[in-house]
Amino acid sequence: MKNILFVASEGVPFIKTGGLADVVGSLPKCIDKQYFDVRVILPKYTCMSQEMKDKLSYVTHFYMDFHWKNEYVGILYAEVEGVKYYFIDNEMFFNGFRPYSDKALFEIEKFAFFSKAALSILPVIDFRPDLIHCHDWQTGLIPVYLKERFQGSDFYRGIKSVMTIHNLKFQGKWSIKEVQDITGLPSYYFTPDKLELFKDANLLKGGLVYADAITTVSDTYAEEIKTEFYGEQLDGLMRARSNSLRGIVNGIDYEDFNPETDIHIEYKYNAVNFRKEKVKNKRALQAELGLAQDDKMMMIGIVSRLTDQKGFDLIAYVMDELCQDSVQLVILGTGEERYENMFRHFDWKYNDKISANIYYSDALSHKIYAASDAFLMPSLFEPCGLSQLMSLRYGTVPIVRETGGLKDTVQPYNEYEGTGTGFSFTNYNAHEMLNTIRYAERIYYDKKREWNKIVDRGMAADFSWNVSAAKYQEMYDWLIG
Repeated sequence: MKNILFVASEGVPFIKTGGLADVVGSLPKCIDKQYFDVRVILPKYTCMSQEMKDKLSYVTHFYMDFHWKNEYVGILYAEVEGVKYYFIDNEMFFNGFRPYSDKALFEIEKFAFFSKAALSILPVIDFRPDLIHCHDWQTGLIPVYLKERFQGSDFYRGIKSVMTIHNLKFQGKWSIKEVQDITGLPSYYFTPDKLELFKDANLLKGGLVYADAITTVSDTYAEEIKTEFYGEQLDGLMRARSNSLRGIVNGIDYEDFNPETDIHIEYKYNAVNFRKEKVKNKRALQAELGLAQDDKMMMIGIVSRLTDQKGFDLIAYVMDELCQDSVQLVILGTGEERYENMFRHFDWKYNDKISANIYYSDALSHKIYAASDAFLMPSLFEPCGLSQLMSLRYGTVPIVRETGGLKDTVQPYNEYEGTGTGFSFTNYNAHEMLNTIRYAERIYYDKKREWNKIVDRGMAADFSWNVSAAKYQEMYDWLIG
């Protein structure tokens, strides 16, 4: 039996702000229990729902030397769907209405504490991992501490570490002087070949330098981050460590996202009967959102953070032109004010064609996946992306830009060969995107049988976690030996 420990700043079903939580919640469930004992460590946030807090039981607590003080470290435990979770409790660091604050230095101190505490509780909970799987910058100090502070004891010697990059944009950067003071690491660690990057200390970089292996969430993104454009100033390091770097595409939870059993949608359907049943969800959503009732009108869904990364500057540029087409647009999400207001404006101007829902709702997101004919995702960069996988699962045809995970998971339609699961464009250009949307419209309206075959192929694709889990297991075996 090999012991694997996941450490992350969020995880479903306890706390979620983004795709990271889905990975941390789903992947451990799919790892083969016969060969691996997988456990997870998360912070105990006071903003967790009461329902989830009620599942936790107190284990013990101790005090740990951190940032010149003795800090309280509480340990709680829960078991959900066969996975053992441990929670690190410290009210000073983990209180507040949200898991993350906008105070950068506090966040660095908080996750430095969390990283050290995650390692310190292991002998107390009597679990010695063969490998620690760290996620994003919040856990970047674990591989560093493992080599610097904990190697001296027999318990920790030989524990391997893997660092997974979910989004290279977020790195945990601050001045060396203060990070050194917080972490207690000797100055030896703050040099350009270790934690220093352009005169700052960088927690993610520390993890990437010291981890035994690095993964990211798609093959294409693993290649892209070796280039200057996508590398966020770490492209040199990614090239230097390219032998240790691999891309493994994320999956989605096929139980949660299943049009046959989805509790959020009124009319269930599957790959066999979608031609008759799927449209009923469109009717229901048109009625709910006050859009024109028209079965034949092509509905395009968008469920996203409204930010530049997601390509909304392209959409803003051609939105007036797009509204002249015979399409309905349903938008769900929050983000930059200018995009929120842009969608509100078009909702007001074309009320029966555009529905702007500037908030977040899990239930409505499922309804949009089920009701829409196509799903638009023109990202500037996209490490993996989960929305296009959900779209495929619901028979909603993705229209994406060929970057990162979008390129790896959506096969562009080829009308001559009769292949493909969606539509894609290459350059980050608004009119190239618009031409691709209009090409999709043409197939939808003029070649309905071809469109339905695209849906067939999309619904037949397998992006469940089982496929990805097998690749992670292979990597664990290779590292642990």
